[in-house]
Parts: sequence; C-alpha cells; structure tokens
Amino acid sequence: MNSILITFVVLYLVGTLALGVWAGTRIKNTSDFAIAGRSLPLIMVVTTTFATWFGAETVMGIPAKFVQSGLGAIVEDPFGAGMCLVLVGAFFATKLYRQNLLTIGDFYRQRFGKGIEVFCSSAIILSYLGWVAAQITALGLVFSVLTNGAMSETAGMIVGTLAVLIYVVIGGFLAVAWTDFIQMIVLVIGLSIIAVFASDLAGGTGPVLAMATQKDLFKFLPEPSFTDVAMFIGAGLTMMLGSIPQQDVFQRVMSARNAETARNGAIIGGLSYILFAFVPMFIVASAVVVMGDSAMDMAQNDYQRLLPTFVLTKMPLIMQILFFGALLSAIKSTSSATLLAPSTSFVENIVKNLRPRMSDKQQLLAMRVTIVIFAGLVLLYAIAMKGTPIYDLVSAAYQITLVGAFVPLVFGLYWKRATTQGAIFSLVLGIGVWLVYFPQVSTLGESFPGQLAGLLAAIVGMVGGSLMPQVVKNRHERHVATVA
Repeated sequence: MNSILITFVVLYLVGTLALGVWAGTRIKNTSDFAIAGRSLPLIMVVTTTFATWFGAETVMGIPAKFVQSGLGAIVEDPFGAGMCLVLVGAFFATKLYRQNLLTIGDFYRQRFGKGIEVFCSSAIILSYLGWVAAQITALGLVFSVLTNGAMSETAGMIVGTLAVLIYVVIGGFLAVAWTDFIQMIVLVIGLSIIAVFASDLAGGTGPVLAMATQKDLFKFLPEPSFTDVAMFIGAGLTMMLGSIPQQDVFQRVMSARNAETARNGAIIGGLSYILFAFVPMFIVASAVVVMGDSAMDMAQNDYQRLLPTFVLTKMPLIMQILFFGALLSAIKSTSSATLLAPSTSFVENIVKNLRPRMSDKQQLLAMRVTIVIFAGLVLLYAIAMKGTPIYDLVSAAYQITLVGAFVPLVFGLYWKRATTQGAIFSLVLGIGVWLVYFPQVSTLGESFPGQLAGLLAAIVGMVGGSLMPQVVKNRHERHVATVA
C-alpha cells in the first residue's frame, strides 16, 4: 500500500516539473520571469495569493497549536497573515501597480534613494530564510513519513528542494503561478474530502465541536492584562503588517493584468485563506476525538507528525493519496514562491547597483543562478535548524520587515512629507530598539513584544526625522526638481 502511495506522489512531482518546463518555454525576459509579464487573470491571482500563505505551517503547525491552546494562540497566522493580503488589496495594490515596478525594492529606490533600497531589500531577503526553511523542513518530514523512515528527514529536505528548484529556475513566476493554480485545486478538493471523512471517523461534527468547546479552544481574546494584550497585538501585527513589504506578495500584485484585478485578487485570496485555514484545524480536532490522549501527546511533543500519522493510520489509501497530494501542494506552492522572491530582489536591487549596465539577458541569467545559490543556503540553514518547530520558523521570519521595511513603505506612499532622512531614522530606531529586546540582550521582551516596540520606534523615527532640518537630501524631492 505504501509503495502505491509513493508512486502517486512521485507522479505528482513529475507532473509539476513538466508544467514548470512548459512555462519556461514562454519566458522571454525578466518581466516574464519575475512577474509573469503582468498578464494573470483574476482566478490565477486569487489562487497564487491564497498559495502565498497556505504552506506547511497551515496544514501542520496551525492546527496543532489550535488544539493545544485555542484560537488565541494562532492570531499571527492565519488571522494576521490573511488580513495582510486584505490590507495589501485595500491600500497598497493599486498604488504600487500603477508605478510599474519589478520589485518592492524599486519603490524604496525611487522614493528614498539607493541606500534605503539596498538596506530594505537586504532585510526583506533575510526574512525569507525562516519562511523557506520551514517549507523545506516540512518536505523532509513528508518524505521521511512516506517512506516509514527509510529516507531520513535530511535526505528528504534535499530531494524536496531539488523538486521545487528545477521548475522555479526554468519557469520563474509564470511556472509558480500555473503550478499554484493546479496545486490549490488539488489542495482545496483534497482537504475538503478528508475533512468530511475525518468527521465521519469522529462520529460527526457534533463531537468535534463539543471537544473544542470543552477545552475552551474557541477563546480568541487574551487575558485583560497589559502584558498579555501587548503580546497578543504584537503577534497579530507581525505577519499582518510585517508581510506587506514582501517581494512574494508584491509579485502577486504586479503579475495581475490590471490594477483592479490586483486589488480584488489580494482581498479575495486573503479572506479565502482565513476561512479555509479552519479546514485542517477541524481535521486535527477530529484526530483528537478519534485518537484521544495519544493525539494530544503527539500535539505536545511532535505536532508536525500528528496529521500525517492520523491519515496514515486511520484512513484508507485513497484518502492518503488525497492528503499527501494536498500537503505537497501546500508546501511546494509556498516554497516555490519564497525561493523566487528573494532571488529576484537580490539581483534587481543589490546586484544591479554593483553592475548597473547589465543587459536583460544577463539579469535573467543572474536571477536563475541566484535562485540556485539561495536554495542551497536555505537548505543548509534548514538542516542546521532541524528540530525547530515549523510554526516558530515562520513566525520569526517577518519581525525584521515589520520593524524595518514597513514604515518607510507606508509613509512613502501616503505621506508627502516623508524624507530620506526620515527613512534612515526609521530604520535605525526600529531595528535598534527591536534588537535591544532580544533575550540575549535584555529581559524587556518578557513584558512587552520587541517587534511592537520596534514598530513604534520606527514610526517615531520616520516622523521625527522627516520633520527635523534636513541633512540628507530627499531623493524624491531631487527627482521632482529635476523634472520641473
């Protein structure tokens, strides 16, 4: 039975590789490679924005944290992550789309100059380490579970990385968009059928909801104390705001065929993500009802294996095929996008500053080479961090963009008086205060979240630095004066 399951998984992987190779034949320039030539219809923008967040942590991390501690423990993801896409659609998509940029870093260069461009782009690139490492870790776990341990998690990480890397290098974002479209169909259908089957195993929806109510899992708001409320807000804002200045989100906005599609696709994708994230939560809650204490023990000690173990031990082969197809779809869709995004930012916003006369063909080659190098570095990082929970890898990834890149983006778009000097002050204060809250530096983080302190400091830096006498000339003002 296990050999049949593995055969289906291999065929599925080969199919996505073939799709990526086909997409590669349509890549003519860097615009095609990085943002699909700004040609995607609404349905594909929705599926690819939905796929941005629906990864390993949504299927394995979020549900386990839910059955352990309830809705309040997952405010960061899916609630914060989903609202990020809604906010992008409502307040950022149209403005950024009309600027016709290749990367989010291009905005920082045009508004504040090359220094801010390089610094913010570097922060954005670094933030992807944990995010991609979480997906690679999950791939290793999946292959290890599928082979009953015959393939180690490390070997599984290597195989999984290669499976994703090939079609991303060949087909770029066009391959990502098409595979996202197919994979999200597989994911939604597969997990929906499994949820119905899991409900039957548990005796219906009633016992599952009764268990969740008995354990007070639907409690969302924190205890009414200063520290608990501050931690709750800090967790929610980390992905809600920290994910907005991200290249993978930006690519989905810019890949749309027009501004309206960009806006609507992000909003629909975000709301769909929040709603559908409850499906794997329901499946794991059903596993707790069916498996009892053994499920809770696994949720506490090795939660990443809970859902795969439930499917493999309690469900027939067809459900196992559907589950692992859906799980691989979730992981591969997220990991492909998060491999491509930092690589395109690195070439466009850092390498091109060192080699400004690169041709489009040279830039396209550099992007492909960078993807391979970045994938290798992330693989090494994932192996080194093996044992770190997937949810923790993801949640830590976006604090640096929250305290660094978010404030310059918002004020640069919406406040005409924002200056390069203000952006510098914002970066220095935001990241500086955030670092002070590290547990290795002080105990301040025990009573107040460092990322929230850094965000507040970044706002103070932007406003104060912009209103102070200007020592650093504003790139935006110089450009306007030159045009005039």
